Amino acid sequence: MNREIPSSKEALKILEASGCSPEVIRHCKAVSDLAVKIARRCRRNGIHVDLNLVRIGALLHDIGRSRTHSVHHPIVGAEIARSFNLPEPIIRIIKRHLGGGLTAEEASELGWPVEDYLPETIEEKIVTYADKLIEGERIVPVQETIKKFSRRLGADHPSIKRILSLHKEITSLCGGLTK
Repeated sequence: MNREIPSSKEALKILEASGCSPEVIRHCKAVSDLAVKIARRCRRNGIHVDLNLVRIGALLHDIGRSRTHSVHHPIVGAEIARSFNLPEPIIRIIKRHLGGGLTAEEASELGWPVEDYLPETIEEKIVTYADKLIEGERIVPVQETIKKFSRRLGADHPSIKRILSLHKEITSLCGGLTK
């Protein structure tokens, strides 16, 4: 049986124990800070959001970068999270944060277990979205993220449409973002 969601302090210890670099840990903290701000805005607009799940899921979203910085870090991260007996909602955030999520077909093309890796819950969507707005430790406009993904994947890649869809959904739910 999975244990409870760890505290922020425990999550940071898990990142360190996994071998995450100080840069990855700083990035995870920045994503967590932004994700919590977004979640609070959503709550003020009457959307039920588990702030603690967002905070800790965002802190741990890149745990797989302790072993690889490749496109496979979410799958590796989910395996690491399971080894720490983390709760399934945290594991799903880790697995589903890549780009705007992946379809089962895209996962199969990457050699991942065949399932959908699209963020489903509001907490998964918030963490995925916040991660797209943080470059290193700095907040960037979604347009900068779209340009980066377009250069890397091609302008018509499905990930770009999913990131824009997440942007539209999250900003409509929380009333827009300000720094």
